[in-house]
Amino acid sequence: MTPAPALEVSNLTKIYGSRCQDCIENTGPDHGSNVCPVCGSVVACADITFDVMPGEILGIVGESGSGKSTIVRCLHFDMEPTGGAAYLHCSGDENIFLLNSQRKRAVRNQHLGMVYQNPRMGLRLDVSSGGNIAEKLLAAGWRNVGNIRDRGRELLKRPEIPLERMDEAPRNFSGGMQQRVQIAKALANDPDVLLLDELTTGLDVSVQARILDLIKEIRRSTDAAMILITHDLGVIKLLSERTIVLKDGRIVEMGLTDQILEDPQHEYTQLLVNSVL
Repeated sequence: MTPAPALEVSNLTKIYGSRCQDCIENTGPDHGSNVCPVCGSVVACADITFDVMPGEILGIVGESGSGKSTIVRCLHFDMEPTGGAAYLHCSGDENIFLLNSQRKRAVRNQHLGMVYQNPRMGLRLDVSSGGNIAEKLLAAGWRNVGNIRDRGRELLKRPEIPLERMDEAPRNFSGGMQQRVQIAKALANDPDVLLLDELTTGLDVSVQARILDLIKEIRRSTDAAMILITHDLGVIKLLSERTIVLKDGRIVEMGLTDQILEDPQHEYTQLLVNSVL
C-alpha cells in the first residue's frame, strides 16, 4: 500500500498589503511581477499546491523574492497565510492553518523542525547549545533533566559539535557551527517534517559540504519529510528527489529533479539551468 504523504499543501496563498480582487489575476510570471498594479499589495505566493512523502526531500528553488521562504514560514506558523490549507498526516485531517494558537504550538513543538538561513532566528545565541536543545525538548514534553542532558549530547554529537562546548553559548561559534547547532535543535523532537530555509547560504564551501553531508545522513537515518528551500541548483541536484520551481510567487514547473535539470520545460527553468552550466 502506498504510504500517505507526511504533508499536503493546497492552494497556499500569502499576500502582503491591503489586497484587492485583482491581486491574483494581475500578478505572477505572465505579468513579470508579484506586485499588484491596482492596490500595490505583494503576492508573495499564490495557489501553491504540493505534497511531500515520509523520508523524501522536496526541493523548492527560485530567485530571491519568488516566495520560497514564505511557504515554509507559513507552514511553521511564523506568519499567517492569506488562504489555503495544509494537512500533517501525523496530526489528523484538520487544516493546520485553522488551528487555534495553542494547538499550533503543539503541532510545531511535536511534529515540525525548522532551520533558518540566519541562525539568530532559530537559536538563542546567549543560551548554551545544550540549553537551546533543552528548550525544544521541554516544549515537546520532556521533563527528566538527566534524559534531556543525554539527548542534548546525542544531538550535538551528530553534527560534530564538540561536547566540551555543550555549555557554551552559540554567540561564540562560527556561522557554520551555529548552523549545525540549529540543525541539532530542529531534530530534537524527531520531527515528522523538517523545513530547511537556505541553510547553506553565506557559508564557505567546506562548511557547506559538511552540512549537506549531515542532511544526507539525516535522510538515511530518519523518516522525516524535508522541504529544502534554496536558490542553488547544485544543492537541489545533490539532495532532492523532486523539485518545485517558483517564479513571482507561482509554481512554474514541478517534477523529478533529474528531469527538471536535464529537460526543463518552462523558459524560466531553462534560464536557471543554463545559467549554471
